Amino acid sequence: MKKTPTVITLLLIILAIYWSFHSVMPQYTADSTIAETAFSTDRALEHVKEISNEPHSVGFPGHKKVRNYITTELEKLGLETSFQEGYFSGDWSKLSKAENILARIKGSENGKALLLLSHYDSNPHSALGASDAGSGVATILEGVRAFLKTNTKPKNDIIILISDAEELGLNGAELFVDKHEWLKDVGLVLNFEARGSGGPSYMLMETNRGNSNMITEFIAANPEFPVANSLVYSIYKMLPNDTDLTIFREHADIEGFNFAFIDDHFDYHTAIDNYERLDRNTLAHQGSYLMPLLNHFSNADLSALKSLNDNVYFNVPFFKIVYYPFYWIMPMLIIAILCFTILLFLGFKKKVLNGKDILKGFIPVLFSLVVNGLVGFYSWSFLKWFYPCYKDMLHGFTYNGYAYIFAFALFSIGTCFYAYHRFKVVKTANLLIAPIFIWLIICGLVSVYLKGAAFFIIPVFSVLVALYIHINQKNPNSYLLVFLGLPALFIFSPFVKMFPVGLGLKMMVATTLLTTLIFFLLLPLFTKYRKKAALSFLSFLLFAGFMVSAHMKSSFTKESPKPTSLLYVLNVDENKALWATHEHVLSNWTSQYITGNEAAESMLTKNTLSSKYDSDFTYTNAAPLKAIPVLKVDVQLDTVIDTIRKLRVCITPNRPINRVEVFTNKVDILRADINGIPLSEYYLKNRRMGKLITHYISDINYTELNLELPANEKLELTIYEASNDLLSNPLFTVPQRAEDQIPMPFVLNDAILTIQKVKFD
Repeated sequence: MKKTPTVITLLLIILAIYWSFHSVMPQYTADSTIAETAFSTDRALEHVKEISNEPHSVGFPGHKKVRNYITTELEKLGLETSFQEGYFSGDWSKLSKAENILARIKGSENGKALLLLSHYDSNPHSALGASDAGSGVATILEGVRAFLKTNTKPKNDIIILISDAEELGLNGAELFVDKHEWLKDVGLVLNFEARGSGGPSYMLMETNRGNSNMITEFIAANPEFPVANSLVYSIYKMLPNDTDLTIFREHADIEGFNFAFIDDHFDYHTAIDNYERLDRNTLAHQGSYLMPLLNHFSNADLSALKSLNDNVYFNVPFFKIVYYPFYWIMPMLIIAILCFTILLFLGFKKKVLNGKDILKGFIPVLFSLVVNGLVGFYSWSFLKWFYPCYKDMLHGFTYNGYAYIFAFALFSIGTCFYAYHRFKVVKTANLLIAPIFIWLIICGLVSVYLKGAAFFIIPVFSVLVALYIHINQKNPNSYLLVFLGLPALFIFSPFVKMFPVGLGLKMMVATTLLTTLIFFLLLPLFTKYRKKAALSFLSFLLFAGFMVSAHMKSSFTKESPKPTSLLYVLNVDENKALWATHEHVLSNWTSQYITGNEAAESMLTKNTLSSKYDSDFTYTNAAPLKAIPVLKVDVQLDTVIDTIRKLRVCITPNRPINRVEVFTNKVDILRADINGIPLSEYYLKNRRMGKLITHYISDINYTELNLELPANEKLELTIYEASNDLLSNPLFTVPQRAEDQIPMPFVLNDAILTIQKVKFD
């Protein structure tokens, strides 16, 4: 093959990959002066800026300020607001008092209402919440403003629910679903969320039945930049990452759409989830969803969304959303297998195919899969060993994570080109049999076990066409082969980045294996390249370059600060105090109190306040005793009726605190309610793992436990009481962090923690 087509076709492939990412999002431009009836990203940004001035989790001073701001903005739109307040504990026994904000736009008819949903609380204790979920609140405020400016009366009522305590256990959503009279009117929910600070916003459905009607109505609404596929939701349903919308589906059988972005995952739940770091294109993308869906669903029949049928769906450039019913899955797989069989027969008949060369074709396939699979699987473990500081980024996605994704994708390409450069004498048609066979196996497995991924078969049809061409032509047109490779590039390229970004760099194996499998689908073109060894060398060289680039950015800076952790822990029973940290590599700030030579004491490694990733303390050091006012435990009832022991215990703080967590020894709790809120039997028997309750405190409230247990059980309560005021408490002189450090997210931090045991013999 001539050199020029090689260069041009490679450039076309790179352009197609670029377009698969670029075309799915709007490009932000300043728009504060556009028509008042249009969604303005700049106007939405003003809301984000106000909402994200300070941390605003439940019980924090900023929480009330944000609630008042949102209420005022809704009232400026001429809407009457109301509040819903109450306690809920959720499915994981996380008790808090939620204060939901509600408003309603009256429709002209009496059909089901459309509910717009996002939450206004940020994650405890230092997250500023610009993206999660200030962006969602801002999208709704600006979208509703633009909608009202059109002066059109919708057929359906539009309910606005800005929920509270989402970060603590979806408590605000549960309060609305279980207690509010408007719930009976809701027919559909649009929920706006975030799990990072940038990138495309993915549409994820929540439905208890089939998705067929939901998809057709979504397409009818015609959002300009839809990013959605049935595989993502299939995976989403397997993960423990519920949103407020999940409560509507599970508790009230109400369908809905989630719109959430996940790029720049390192900002998630941190002090740098701020106004400046929120991607403007991403916020514009949220608005591009809301406006057409608001116009469509405020006038659609929301009682007709349920369906027993499912669709496979995916987005591609130019066509937006492509979909087809689940009952096509097996016929499409069978057709692909029949086509493959016919092509095998035709190839042997024409003597283009032969058994020996086909078997040779399995060698580079297996070599590439094994090498790239192993490298991807162990890459994160290696990186954490080489850069121990990465262990302190608990979500597993580093600031230089994108460089690693590029690097390992290029490594996979280099491995593939190296594997195939030795098979120049084997005809391309023979080399295509093994990868097509592998892909048909994959498609067969997903057709049975992961039907949402059944669209994987689409690029396989393209490569079958390419096989037919190679069987019948000695020198197929390279540009035709590029065209046949477009489905693979458009459909699969975004997944190469999405998995390690959304699930952490531990999922780099998805990047390396997907890159390898995409290479196989482009093999009809790549086998025509004469300089495969040179391309392999270039890929490995670029791999090294990106690894060097990642290394140069592996240090923490002001723009990429180190997560740090420090707590003061007082054991009331032993009258002993410790400094404790979750850091694996101690910062200079933490090292003022902890040397790193003493491992965490056993009292802090089990039954300690829960965290998202079950992170244990890493180091402790002796600390001076401080006069911390300790909680009061008042046993108000202790009686035995028949074989049941009934206890009422009131835990009252004697200082401003943010959190109480109660654990028990291994006893059988038959029934429990906390502040009058019953814990589910399912939780008590299956989920609690020693923990009884986490109570996020508002206004120095007490925690009242009403317990029933077998009379012969000996109960022991371990009570943890925490306040996030270590840096401001007058008993301490802990300095502020340097600019290149932030509080570590997902764990209790900057806290004064007391531990106290109560035994009931």
